[in-house]
Amino acid sequence: MPGPLDLQAPTAAAYFAALVADEAGFPLLEAAIAVGQDEDPALDVQGVLVQVDTLAARLLRRIPADAAPLQRLRLLNRYFFGELGFAGNVNHYQDPRNSYLHEVLRTRRGIPITLALLYVELATRAGLAAHGVSFPGHFLVKLRLPAGEVIVDPFSGRSLSREDLIERLAPWRQAFGGEVEPPLAPLLRAATPRETLARVLRNLKAIHRASGDRERLAAVLRRLVAVLPRAWDEHRDLAWVLADLGRLDEAQAEGALYLQHRPGAADAAALRDHLQACRRLH
Repeated sequence: MPGPLDLQAPTAAAYFAALVADEAGFPLLEAAIAVGQDEDPALDVQGVLVQVDTLAARLLRRIPADAAPLQRLRLLNRYFFGELGFAGNVNHYQDPRNSYLHEVLRTRRGIPITLALLYVELATRAGLAAHGVSFPGHFLVKLRLPAGEVIVDPFSGRSLSREDLIERLAPWRQAFGGEVEPPLAPLLRAATPRETLARVLRNLKAIHRASGDRERLAAVLRRLVAVLPRAWDEHRDLAWVLADLGRLDEAQAEGALYLQHRPGAADAAALRDHLQACRRLH
């Protein structure tokens, strides 16, 4: 008789890769929660989703069935920023835990993009048309109401005027040709789920790179290349870090992929030399 079926759970990496494989029904919230498994391998992603379901159910009990969109927005803001107390982690902005949704749910503190993920989820459950916006330097939320669009800063809970947005663009004006008032419409485009998740991961990439934590940096880069498989620069960065960690076969594979697609890159020779030097050392 055949033996029992082997129903081993997939690894965290395989689970994440399956979540982000296709565009159709891209489970942004689930995938964003799963990022936390790099820090807590035993993290119960489905359990965190249940926590969000519970918060959404509590919100819906506060909203009359016939409430107009503006009233729904006001009730959402009162609930999210007031009753639940979600806010930006001003004192510890660079703490990597701000990028893990299970930690943001626990502490009620986060960075703009993780707060936005939760805010958009609750807004959508409340019947509002809400989307994340990958604004330069600060992730925002856009809500479409009958009277027009509202831009909310999930870090502070403020609604932002056109003047506020122009002021926030001051550090980036040179990138727009030094225009006094760069066009806002392209910058307020709704971010796709894949773009949003990539920004979460790039935030963590910057944190781990700055701290010199190569193991965590490699783990985040693994997730980034799963989300953006054609982002060849991320493959290059992963190759470099893996080589430094002595994981030379993996580094060689990632480096070969980069060099195949960027054979004329200015740093191609440097990458080849680095991989060869690491192989000699190990």
